[in-house]
Amino acid sequence: MTTNARSLPQLDDRLYLTDGGIETALIFQDGIDLPLFAAFPLLNSTDGIAALNRYYRRYIDVAHEAGTGFILESPMWRANADWALQLGYDGRALADINQRAIALMHELRAAYATPETPMVVSGCIGPRGDGYRPGATMTNDEATAYHGAQVRAFADAGVEQITAITINNTPEAIGVARAALASGLPSVISFTVETDGRLPTGQSLEEAIRSVDEATDAAPVYYMVTCAHPTHFDGALEGADWVRRIRGLRANASRCSHAELDEAEVLDEGNPRELGGQYSTLRERYPWINVLGGCCGTDHRHVREIAVACAA
Repeated sequence: MTTNARSLPQLDDRLYLTDGGIETALIFQDGIDLPLFAAFPLLNSTDGIAALNRYYRRYIDVAHEAGTGFILESPMWRANADWALQLGYDGRALADINQRAIALMHELRAAYATPETPMVVSGCIGPRGDGYRPGATMTNDEATAYHGAQVRAFADAGVEQITAITINNTPEAIGVARAALASGLPSVISFTVETDGRLPTGQSLEEAIRSVDEATDAAPVYYMVTCAHPTHFDGALEGADWVRRIRGLRANASRCSHAELDEAEVLDEGNPRELGGQYSTLRERYPWINVLGGCCGTDHRHVREIAVACAA
């Protein structure tokens, strides 16, 4: 564990919320076009920044209502070199917009954090390729070098942690963790799984977590499961020591597989109250899981139901 990790407030038993599926919410609810499913270009316009502020305010209001902490996850899931190049960003422009995103998160915290709702600023890193398909995976060293640029931009902007979301293979997770460690930042690794509770590579969650911990001397401060419905992974959370490494959940609203979601033309919002109950059931079994948010198809309504069910 890095020195900085010891100051992360969510490492105690208090409940911390985070946001839901930012891209699906902006597209389907706010009617905003997001080329390549990328939210970060919104930072380039006044209207875009206003849309992001509205988006985060919905969740911050939920955290205030529930009296929980809140993790401000930056809208930078697509902001790595390969995706950004397709959107016209060179290395300098990409570093700049990554830093501007973190500046916005700091502004939100300055405006809305309270003693009852402390906030943590997180630099969000997404997969190099498609989150649903592992494709041609990098080596550990390649992943460290590739994601290092975004990590360094976040470090320069003053993030408190790095969070890798929808990671589908262990070399990429290892690379993010090592890049964060090199910049003196704690990392959180959030794996995505298929309907069988395994990574798209076929690896089990246990194997993935143990592999990353072994390769990084347990550098990630904790792990999360993301972009899958609770019914896809609840049976996979069996074990002793390795399951305690999971402290966060960002589930999908939909029970559909990744392949089905890829083909869907209408957003499946699932049942927010049912999802809240499923989170509560998981928390009863694994009470150390205390960082709760959503992924595809979820919005502030889902997170509110999660907060109500789990805070009780």
